[in-house]
Amino acid sequence: MYISRVELDTDNRQKIRDLTHLGAFHSWVENSFPDEAGSNNRSRKLWRLDSLSGRLWLIVVSEKEPDLVRLERYGIRGTAETKDYGAFLKNIHNGMHCRFRLVLNPAYSVSQGPGVRGRVYPEVTVSQQLDYLEKRAEKYGFELINGRYRITERSYEILRKPQMRPVHLCKVTYEGELLVVSEDIFRNMLIKGMGKKKAYGFGMMTVIPV
Repeated sequence: MYISRVELDTDNRQKIRDLTHLGAFHSWVENSFPDEAGSNNRSRKLWRLDSLSGRLWLIVVSEKEPDLVRLERYGIRGTAETKDYGAFLKNIHNGMHCRFRLVLNPAYSVSQGPGVRGRVYPEVTVSQQLDYLEKRAEKYGFELINGRYRITERSYEILRKPQMRPVHLCKVTYEGELLVVSEDIFRNMLIKGMGKKKAYGFGMMTVIPV
């Protein structure tokens, strides 16, 4: 596994003019792995945008190394880098105390009847969005530390796909502290993500041991 990042060239409006919706970012990430071009069996990738000290970064977790030249397509030259993520993942253990950052698309489905796909609705209030995370913590192998987690950003992002009308997806960023309670499940979540719309910038958790 690998974790990579590149700083977006936000001062170059012409360069990033295409990045107006989540589908464009998805395509950028996928195109950074040219060996998989045209394949029907593409490897799983997680990605998200992080704002750090006023600079915007694209973060990618992937099974394979990206092509750094392609990863810099919309980024600042020389800022793309990749690190081995496997060594860090191997050190995950029960009882580990970590700070975390996580971006989710908190939503729920309402049945439309037998054989009909349920209609999806966003969780809209802060209370609902916190509850969404709290109810899923154990399932993904961790325990939130009481009073030490919060929502730091809430927004709606546009997703466009060919031949489909644009969709507005609820985006929530959570930060705080947790304890690992099931290391294998937790490690798998760091690799495969959490929740819905993982191909479109949701579901990636990153942790730093305390």
